Amino acid sequence: MVVVQGSKVPLPNPSSLSSSPHPHTSILFEPSSLSLALTHTDASLSLYPSFSPLSLTPSQPHTQTLNIPSPSSSSTFLLLQQHPSAATAVIFLVSSPYRSRILLRFYRLCRRDHSSFERVTRVLCLHKDLCFHPGLGVLLDAKHGAAVRLAASVNYFTLYSLSSNKVWVFAVKDDDGSGNDCSNSNDDDDSGSASGSGGVRLMRRAVIDCARPVFSLSVAFGFLILGEENGVRVFGLRRLVKGKGGNKRFGNSKQLRNGGGVRGGGLEVVNCNGDLEGKMERRRVLAVKQINVKSKHDDRDGGSCFVMLKGNNVNTNSATEVSMSIKAISIQAVSQRMFLILDSHGDLHLLSLSNSGIGVDVTGNVRQLPRTMKVKSVAVLPDLSSMSQTIWISDGCHSVHMFTAMDIENALNETDGNDSNEKLLRLPVVRVLFSSEKIQDIISLSANSVLILGQGSLYAYAIS
Repeated sequence: MVVVQGSKVPLPNPSSLSSSPHPHTSILFEPSSLSLALTHTDASLSLYPSFSPLSLTPSQPHTQTLNIPSPSSSSTFLLLQQHPSAATAVIFLVSSPYRSRILLRFYRLCRRDHSSFERVTRVLCLHKDLCFHPGLGVLLDAKHGAAVRLAASVNYFTLYSLSSNKVWVFAVKDDDGSGNDCSNSNDDDDSGSASGSGGVRLMRRAVIDCARPVFSLSVAFGFLILGEENGVRVFGLRRLVKGKGGNKRFGNSKQLRNGGGVRGGGLEVVNCNGDLEGKMERRRVLAVKQINVKSKHDDRDGGSCFVMLKGNNVNTNSATEVSMSIKAISIQAVSQRMFLILDSHGDLHLLSLSNSGIGVDVTGNVRQLPRTMKVKSVAVLPDLSSMSQTIWISDGCHSVHMFTAMDIENALNETDGNDSNEKLLRLPVVRVLFSSEKIQDIISLSANSVLILGQGSLYAYAIS
């Protein structure tokens, strides 16, 4: 017998907001520390450490809340781990516009008597276009513009600025090697008077010049994936930041061979790695271990591949069909080699990646999944210890559908070699949940539980 447990999640009213709290617009969840971030309509944020929605009751609300004032343009959780046996530190990163530059604020999860997030007030910046101000945060000398996106994994995060047409890849390390230790601070606000927690070092590893807009970012399992128009571009993260052979030298611009994309422009590289040919410049290599790879990623690429998404055809009055462009607006990791792509038309695609050899180019292929509904949001919690991952999709109205990655693989295996596989592909839905409120966002808490953001309320569902 299947039992579905559902409950409304009580949350304290953020003290920095008015007595009538701003509705929530999106949610982020970090599973290793059970940390939750809520974004409000006024672009402020609320951070909840050690968040267990299924165990909270109205009489026992979560109290260790950090309120981050507006404006915030993007945010993400970043994990710091110096070596496999070391403790993992949790960093919450927020971007904001600040005059003509981009402001980055870092908050570390401190585990003392009670877990809480505290602002990091010591960031060592190792590049001239980065500047740290204790009362503000890190200022990146780049245009913020209308859109900035952040994505992070373990020890690395990426930032995309539409106005600057660039993607930056940063590495972050503990500056004092203290891991999760934090200095004593009773001030949870965003002022410059907080004593701050353990410092970090911020290093720029790569810069990508974008000839096309990027609509989504993903950093997971050693891959950097950019969601573009009509497809996704995949970089091997290790090769991008360290190079094929790990030898660092500075070279002139180099036109590279096609990396699997459509015909068009090429890749331009300066300060490139040892595996790329080019004339040597007599410049001194900085003591900081950095490799600045500037690349135009429109079509040809030596260290990445571009994978096309299938466009939708629209019938017109003419005898021909017009192909409509689609945008990859969300990228969710399912496993080490599988990613779900949500496009701007509400269709899902499965991206499967592979390496053609050690340290060489990445290859991939995409299959469009059957359309059971127009998807608005996708949630999946990758777990390498599990045989199959649970995937939740929502139509943005009142329903959430649940299925597994194994269902996808079985459906694809059944249609392999079949010319009419698009018509025969079937994806069974395991469970369907219905919400009384219109759904704005969903987050997977575990293999059998999901957090649903309605219109101002949070609901947690567990299936057993």
